[in-house]
Amino acid sequence: MSLTKEPKLITGNSNMPLSSAIARRMSLHRGVSQGLVEARVERFNDGEIFVEVYDNVRGEDMFIIQSTSNPANDNLMELLIMADALRRSSAQRITAVIPYFGYARQDRRSKARTPISAKLVANMLVGTGIERVLTMDLHAAQIQGFFDIPVDNLYASPIFALDIKHQFKDNLDDIMVVSPDVGGVARARELAKRINAPLSIVDKRREKAGEVAEMTVIGDVTGKKCFIVDDMVDTAGTLCKAAEVLMENGASEVHAYITHGVLSGPACERITNSVMKSLVITDTIAATEAVKKTPNIRVVPTAPMFAQAILNIWNGTSVSSLFDTDMLEPIYEGMF
Repeated sequence: MSLTKEPKLITGNSNMPLSSAIARRMSLHRGVSQGLVEARVERFNDGEIFVEVYDNVRGEDMFIIQSTSNPANDNLMELLIMADALRRSSAQRITAVIPYFGYARQDRRSKARTPISAKLVANMLVGTGIERVLTMDLHAAQIQGFFDIPVDNLYASPIFALDIKHQFKDNLDDIMVVSPDVGGVARARELAKRINAPLSIVDKRREKAGEVAEMTVIGDVTGKKCFIVDDMVDTAGTLCKAAEVLMENGASEVHAYITHGVLSGPACERITNSVMKSLVITDTIAATEAVKKTPNIRVVPTAPMFAQAILNIWNGTSVSSLFDTDMLEPIYEGMF
């Protein structure tokens, strides 16, 4: 049992609905009211971020909930400054709950004289006194090795599997899971195993970032309901093109299950006009008004999983147990 009195949650401005939902789920799990620590996270006129924590956090087990999504730099600085405020207020342990880890795409030197920004962000987080990171579907799993502190990387595939089994329970034999590139095969295979479906791959060749020159489908998708699986969707150009190629190769329907809905620029318009019947994303990034108004985008909740993971960290029990369907189903009971 934890030596501290209780876990305490504090949130920045990046995703207040998710933070509130996590607090509600923790209240339900514990049978004790779990609120958010009173604090203000504001900006001076010149854009500088200021944090003041109103509650006493001395000796407490603190969890900062903050996605580093758009505006990525502002949200990252909020997280760093909140961590510094808690450390200087004598919090016993600080865990950063980062549902969407920004800068994860910059995990290696893709060409000469380029940075490894994900490593830089990891150094900054550790330098502020954060002792553990809890996140979901890192763009590259090796980013965990950039940290010299424990990193718990949750996966959305168990949640997606539950949703698919509910939404398509009468058509599970017709499903084909599709990886949108060779690099995402492991992620797609994980979901395919959970729903006992075959796997296909869309091989893409890029001329430059954001543009796809050619796509080839590896595998027979004729007559299949194809489910594209990926960790993030940004401008949705590649995703919509992959959906078109699958339909041209005989797929009966195309759906997409993608963890992080970055959805910047023309993404929502492209998805609305695409051949995809649905795009399912999680709430790791707060949905914009444009996302909410897009008819073929649906959001599934991550709060139950994050709430249980936070409680497991606080209690010193296994976080990886949440990858098991038998463990996850009761947590999501009645939500699908």
